[in-house]
Amino acid sequence: MEAALLESVRSGDRRALSRAISGVEQDGWETGLARPEGIVGITGPPGAGKSTLISELIRVIRSRNQTAAVLAIDPSSPLTGGAILGDRIRMQGHVDDEGVYVRSMATRGHLGGLAVAAQEATALLGEAGFDRLIVETVGVGQSEVEIMGLADVVVLVVGPGWGDQVQADKAGIVEIADVFVVNKGDRPGVEDVRRALHETADSRGVKVLVTTATSGNGVVELLEEIDRLAG
Repeated sequence: MEAALLESVRSGDRRALSRAISGVEQDGWETGLARPEGIVGITGPPGAGKSTLISELIRVIRSRNQTAAVLAIDPSSPLTGGAILGDRIRMQGHVDDEGVYVRSMATRGHLGGLAVAAQEATALLGEAGFDRLIVETVGVGQSEVEIMGLADVVVLVVGPGWGDQVQADKAGIVEIADVFVVNKGDRPGVEDVRRALHETADSRGVKVLVTTATSGNGVVELLEEIDRLAG
């Protein structure tokens, strides 16, 4: 990567940042940069409301006068190989905020919940000086736990319909989470999921939180727990 481009990224040039991320994603550029500290990984099954929850986390972060960057790993289009930009659409309420940067990245067929270039991309986001770095994975399964190697704090988000799966999921993603979140807390079935998660959570000293991202309920408490864990 050109030194001049990296300096532009460090100076806060968002266009240069986008160009640099495109370079590592599409052209295989290597930055040689170290992984930044404080990365928060948001993962969980499809339909749990991860993107809406992240959007609300951003709102709380911005209320603290902090900046935030999100790397949203999206499924790849089978036709173009590019990202299906659902996550960026759900976060469009922050599009005009210069203190927020959202980038979608396609998995390009890579398994594990992340994209191949995710580590280089987060390194660039770190160089850009954002206060908060969030990585959202695609909907994950039992073996897709790569986020553990990238993030300092892993948040597993599930919905109220996930209770029947909890007892079966004794390995994989349930074991690597640092905090459990039952989202859509205003819907039936939430309490069943919360109770089912407690067996695993208590054995590891992990908290189970309930949020309703659409109203903001529980989101401040989630950010406080993330801060405590990142400590």
